[in-house]
Amino acid sequence: MALDFGALRRHPDVEGHGLEASDAADRLILDESAALAAAVDEGELVVLDDAYGALALGAAAAGARGIRVHQDLVTGERALAANAQRAGLGDRVRSLPLGEELVAGARLVLLRLPRSLDRLDELAGLVARHAASDAVVVAGGRLKHMSTTMNDVLGAWFDRVDVSHARQKSRVLTASGPRSQRRPSALGWPRGEHDDDLGVTVVAHGGVFAGTGVDIGTRFLIGKLGDAVPDAASAVDLACGSGVVAAWLARARPALRVTATDRSAAAAASARETAEVNGVADRVTVTRADGLELLPDASEPLVVLNPPFHSDAALHTGIAVHLFEDAARVPPAASCGACGTRTCATVRCSSARSARPARWRGIRSSRSPRRRVTRCDSGRRVYAVDASVSAVSSIPVRRSEWLGRGRVIGRPGGNACPSTTGWLARSEPPPSATRSSRSSSRRSTSGTAERSRSRR
Repeated sequence: MALDFGALRRHPDVEGHGLEASDAADRLILDESAALAAAVDEGELVVLDDAYGALALGAAAAGARGIRVHQDLVTGERALAANAQRAGLGDRVRSLPLGEELVAGARLVLLRLPRSLDRLDELAGLVARHAASDAVVVAGGRLKHMSTTMNDVLGAWFDRVDVSHARQKSRVLTASGPRSQRRPSALGWPRGEHDDDLGVTVVAHGGVFAGTGVDIGTRFLIGKLGDAVPDAASAVDLACGSGVVAAWLARARPALRVTATDRSAAAAASARETAEVNGVADRVTVTRADGLELLPDASEPLVVLNPPFHSDAALHTGIAVHLFEDAARVPPAASCGACGTRTCATVRCSSARSARPARWRGIRSSRSPRRRVTRCDSGRRVYAVDASVSAVSSIPVRRSEWLGRGRVIGRPGGNACPSTTGWLARSEPPPSATRSSRSSSRRSTSGTAERSRSRR
């Protein structure tokens, strides 16, 4: 039977305009691999980095059985399970963690090309070392996210790499002849690097944000955490990535217990390794979860957050809004903290609306040339963080709730903040109104100039 790709959903991941559960690259991978898939036996087909199940369920609908699947995001796993149940194909696919068992004996591997070359290198090496000796990898993606270096990465692990014709702005790379040793040789995964400034060793698997480095936003954020809820007995590093913030907090505060959580399996594995190598694994608990779903309300005094603004390759504030809502739910009203970077006016508006009024009373900022850390006051100090970036506004914002870029608001539903240094009343007009007034001003000026010329 044919799979209805239009019926696939991303839920519980972010859904919205321009965010699809499948695309032309998925369909091209399935078409290019159809003959190979028909020739493999049950249990010999593996799918890697399938976003929401289009590849696995497309192959299952074509007759494949015993399909082993690995998806990095836990939300992707759940979307696959839900899509499989709706399509009546749940008995043909099973999700496994990334490891030897996932690819052992596989003769055909369908791979959605990751944007990270490090991630591609780690996946290609896993397949080349542990799959069948005649294994073939059919990997595809959108042309705008592909580069010729991907051919080189696959060529380091396979004897031959063939390139398909492009179709609907997508292309497929077919790799065959796996080698157990990489040529040229390179360090394996995960990899580690010590940061002398922070005194922390960062360990990362391929594809984790910033890899073994520390990005400028995280570095600036850490510099502002020294007095964040100083009497907290525990803290949460939400969207922890490689776990550098969790490890730094645990080292800086020997009595603090930290929960590091991320929806990415690669990030969670990296955070565990980072905690282990820094000697704080006994006080850092790492979970792979969707936000703070495993934590009850009002259970953690400090939440540290460096929110992403991309859903796959699309710039979208939905995931950041989801994380900020969780960050507002978990801290107690009288003693809470949320820290993050790269937020925007629309996200802070949403977080202010979703939080309890007693918790989010005001926001004030300190800045670096490229990042901004923002403190919210709610009885005791509460933190949020912002960067000087623009973002796509997909959230309706009322004039009375507009925060402005990097500025401070008053109490949600209450009066404006005190007019002390660095504070701004919340009566400033929204960006749309500002743009409209500027446009009107330009039209008016232009009209005056034209009338002046006609009189002359």
